[in-house]
Amino acid sequence: MANGTTRTTYLGVPTARVDGRLKVTGAAKYAAEMRPADLAYGFVVSATVAKGRIKRIDTRDALAVDGVLDVLTHEHRPKLATSDEKYKDEVAPPGSPFRPLYDDKVRFSGQPVALVVAEEFEIARYAASLVRIDYEPQEHVTDFLAQVARGARPNEEYAFEPRGDAAAAFAQAPVKIECEYRMPVEHHNPMETYAATAVWEGDDQITVFDKTQGAPNSRNYLAKVLGMPEKKVRVLSPFVGGAFGSGLRPQYQLPLAAMAARMLKRAVRVTLTRQQMFTLGYRPANVQTLALGAERDGRLVSFRHEAIGMTSQFEDFQRNLVGWSSQLYGCANSARAQKLVKLDHNTSCDMRAPGGAEGLFAIECTMDELAHTAGIDPLELRLINYSEVDQDEDKPYSSKELRACYREAAERFGWSRRSRAPRSMRDGRELVGWGMATGIWEAMQLPAAARVVLTGNGGVEVASATADIGPGTYTMMTQIAAEMLGVELYNVTAKLGDSDLPQAPVEGGSFTTSSVGSAIAAACREIQTALLGFAQKLPGSPLAGATLDDVVFAEGQIRRKDDAGRAVSLADAMRAGEAGRIVREAKAEPTKDEKHAHFTHSAVFAEVKVDEEIGLIRVTRVVSAVAAGRILNPVTARSQIVGAVVGGIGMALHEETVTDQAFGRFMNHNLAEYHVPVNADVHAIDVIFVPEKDDTINPLGVKGVGEIGIVGTAAAIANAVFHATGKRVRDLPITLDKVMG
Repeated sequence: MANGTTRTTYLGVPTARVDGRLKVTGAAKYAAEMRPADLAYGFVVSATVAKGRIKRIDTRDALAVDGVLDVLTHEHRPKLATSDEKYKDEVAPPGSPFRPLYDDKVRFSGQPVALVVAEEFEIARYAASLVRIDYEPQEHVTDFLAQVARGARPNEEYAFEPRGDAAAAFAQAPVKIECEYRMPVEHHNPMETYAATAVWEGDDQITVFDKTQGAPNSRNYLAKVLGMPEKKVRVLSPFVGGAFGSGLRPQYQLPLAAMAARMLKRAVRVTLTRQQMFTLGYRPANVQTLALGAERDGRLVSFRHEAIGMTSQFEDFQRNLVGWSSQLYGCANSARAQKLVKLDHNTSCDMRAPGGAEGLFAIECTMDELAHTAGIDPLELRLINYSEVDQDEDKPYSSKELRACYREAAERFGWSRRSRAPRSMRDGRELVGWGMATGIWEAMQLPAAARVVLTGNGGVEVASATADIGPGTYTMMTQIAAEMLGVELYNVTAKLGDSDLPQAPVEGGSFTTSSVGSAIAAACREIQTALLGFAQKLPGSPLAGATLDDVVFAEGQIRRKDDAGRAVSLADAMRAGEAGRIVREAKAEPTKDEKHAHFTHSAVFAEVKVDEEIGLIRVTRVVSAVAAGRILNPVTARSQIVGAVVGGIGMALHEETVTDQAFGRFMNHNLAEYHVPVNADVHAIDVIFVPEKDDTINPLGVKGVGEIGIVGTAAAIANAVFHATGKRVRDLPITLDKVMG
C-alpha cells in the first residue's frame, strides 16, 4: 500500500497474517500431520510410580500383537550419550537433564519407560497396555507446601544485593503491610499436543518434523544424544499449534521417535496424549512473602520480597520473581531472596512471561494492599513511587512511557469514576470491582542470522531457522523484507522452522523480532548497497553520487528522497549489475548499549462483577496499555496482548494443577478438569499501544510484546475482586469458595 506517492510502507501498518490462509484451509502441516512413506507409529508407556526402579519389563504380550514392530526400553534401544553435557540444550537449567529410556530409574510419575512401535497408531496404543512393568517403589516427595514448611535452600543464581537496611526501615515505617501470596502449578496446554515424525534417510541421516520453539536447539540436542554429526540431523518445525514456553526445551517425543526410526530404519511418529502432556514441564508453584513499609503519604521506605519455588530432584529451574520492584518503584531500602525446594516431579519450565507473571502478581497485589491501608488511590501510589532508573543497575531507561500507559489506560477505563471503598459499586445483584496493576518485561535481543535472496523478477525469499509459535513471525519477516527492498508483500516468501537455515535462538522471551528482525534488516541493507551500486553503473544514472541515506526503496524502484522522479527500477539495476539474483546472509548481534536499562511496560485495568449470592466472578472488561517501542504490525501485536490477557484471566480465576500426594502424580491431567478460560469467560479486552521511540535498543526500535500482556493481568483481576468483595484472596486461582469462605 502506498504512503503518499513516494514509497511503499509495511512497518507499523495493520497487516493480515501471510500464513493465515494456509492455517484456515488446513494446508499448514504440523508435526503429527507429515505423511512420509513407510510410516510407523510409536506410543509411550508411562511410569505409574513417582520414584523408584524398574525391576522387570515384560514386553512379550505386546510383541505378540499383530502389527507391532518393536518395543524400546532402557534395555533395548540404540546407544545413547552418557554425559550430562550431551543432554543439555541451549536453555537447560543447572543440573543433570532427564534422559529418556536411559536406565532403570524412575524420577517422576508419567516418565516414559517404554515405546511401543507398530504399523498403526491404534495397534501401538493397545499393545502399550500389554507391557508389564514391575517397579521397586521408593518414598516420593511431591508435597510442595509441606517441603516449604520444612525449609528451602537459597538459589544462588538469583542472589540480589540488598540496598540500605530494609528491616530497620520497615520497623520504623508508619504504614506497613506483610503478606504471603501463593500460586499453584500450572500447565501450558497448547491445542497441539507434542509430536515428532522421524524419517530415516539412510546413510545414517535423519530428518525429524518436531513440535518445538527452536529447530536448531532440537537438532543440536538430538545429534549429541544419538552421537551423530549435526550435518546428519535435520529438524523442521514450520508450524506450531501453541507452546507458551513448553517447547523451548526438546521434549521426550523427539529422541524417542528418532531412536525408533534409527533402530527400524524407517519413519516413526510419536504423538503424546493430552494426559502425557502433563508429564512435561510446567509453571512451578511458588510461595511469596512480602513486607512493605511506607510513609503516610505512600512513599516506600522498605521493600522486602522472598520467593520459594519448586523444581525437580535432578535440575534447578527458577526464574526472576523478586527483582522487578527495583525497576518499577523507587525505594532506598530493599531486601530480596529466592529459594527452591526439590520434588519428585519432572523439571518445571518457562511458561509465558516466566518469573514476571508470578512475581508481579505478588508485588502488584501487595501494592494494592498498601494503597488500601494508606487510604491512597492505587494508581496514585504507583505514581508516587515511580522510578526513573533501574535501581539494580543504577541506569536510566532507554525509553519508558509507563506514565503515558497509566494515563491513557485510566482514561479509557474510566478510573476517575471509581469509588474507593470495597463493596461500594454494584450492578443489580452483582458487586462491581475495579482493579489495576503494572506490567514490566525485559526488552532483549540475542544473536541471530538471516538470509535474503532477491531475484531478477522482483521476488524475495527471506529465511531464518527461527520458529513461529503463533505471534506472526512469518508476517514479521515478510513485512521487514518488503519494506526495506521496496517490493509488494505478495512477492516475499518467508521460510523458517528449519535447522538447516541461518541459525536463530529459540522463539521466546519476546526477543524474536528484535533478534531475527535485526538480522533480516542487516541482510536487506547489504542487498540495498549492492542494488544502489548496480544502479549507479547505468549511463547517466539518476542516482549517481547518491548514498543509501539519500535514497528510498519503494514500489519496485530506488528513488532519491529529494526527487522521486530520479529513480531506477530494481529490475534495471539488476540488469546493470548482470545479476540474476542477489543473496546476502547477515548476523545481528545485540546492540551494545551499556548506558541504559531496557524494558517493556504496561498498565492493566480490570473490571470484575461478582454474584453476591454464589460468588461467581466474571471479568467483564480489561484495558491494557502497552509501551513496547515500535510496533511493526498492530494486528498481530494486538493479538498477542489479547491472548496474553486471556492467559492472565486463566491464572487469576481458573488454572491449577492438583497433585495426588499419595501417588505423586497430577490428578486433573485433561482439559475437562484442568480449567482454562473459554469464550464465555472472555469479554471486552481493549488494547492501547502507547507511542514509544527508542533509538538505542536495536536497529528496528522494537521491544517485543509476547510476554508483557500477561504480566500484571492476574494482579489487576485479583485487586478488582478485592475492591468488589472486600475479601483479599492471596492464593490463586480465585474461586467462588475462596470468595464466599
